[in-house]
Formats: sequence, structure tokens, C-alpha cells
Amino acid sequence: MLTTVKNLHPPTQVLARRLPELHTAVFRALNVLMPDGLGRSDCLVSRIDGCPDLYMQVIERHDYTTFLRLTYLIGDSQQHNPNAHIRVYHDARMAEATAFSPEQGIQRLAGPELPMHGLVVRNWRLNRALLKWLDYLLAQGHSAQTLQPAEEAPLLGPDLVQQEVS
Repeated sequence: MLTTVKNLHPPTQVLARRLPELHTAVFRALNVLMPDGLGRSDCLVSRIDGCPDLYMQVIERHDYTTFLRLTYLIGDSQQHNPNAHIRVYHDARMAEATAFSPEQGIQRLAGPELPMHGLVVRNWRLNRALLKWLDYLLAQGHSAQTLQPAEEAPLLGPDLVQQEVS
């Protein structure tokens, strides 16, 4: 008797073809969250009653791309959890997670030593997780209206905003 084993994961080609759709969905959700004020401040905070403070920090800013860090600061130890690093492609209207945990930081995981399947699956999982978290943030009430420059908000996270010395 022969047993047929089904592949439980979609083939890499299918995921690779669907990644642009996912990156566009992430951009749309992030765009609802990103205020116009992002251009005037490198660190924004959103405070909603009953929720941890949500920080959006600009790590790099270029003509057509912005590299962001989106994170909660949780507890007295001000732990970043989750800690999403997001590359926003403004001209293409796409965004992608490059990391989604404190351990990964902003290191790049690409190169000839990594098989294409692993890169595609990793990108898919990171961006699906980011999209779900963005949907959760929006459902909690975070929005472009609630994000304000951290310099204007009390109770700053110690490593997100550098204090200006007068």
C-alpha cells in the first residue's frame, strides 16, 4: 500500500509571486499608522489607555525609502517587544519587515549561502506576522492621529530619544 504525502507548505514560487501583494498590504496598514509628522521627527509615540506605549523610530531616511523601528516599550525595564524593523518603499508603495525580534536586530540575512526557499519563507513569515500586528495596533486605536513626536510626549523611552543638553 502506497501512502501519499502532501506538501503542507505552498511551493516557494507561489509564495514568491504573492510577496508583492503582502508587501503592499503591509504598506497600506502602516500608512494608516504613519503620520505626516514622521517627516519632522525621528521618534514618535502613541499612547492608548490600557496599552503599552508604541514607538515608531526612523533609523534611516532616504529619498524613496525609510527604515523604521516599530516597538512597544514594556515594563519597568523598558523591553522592546515586539521589535519590528521595517523598510518602507514610498515610490513602490510597499513595505517589508526585515526583522521582527530583538535578537535579529537590523542584520541582513541574505547571500549565496542561504537557499532561496529559506529566504522566501522567512520573508513571508516575517511580513505575515507584521501585518497581523499592524492590524492589531489599528484595532487597539493606534493611528496617525495618536502618534506624536516623542520630544513633545512625557515618559520617554531611554534608548529611543536622546536628551538634548542645553
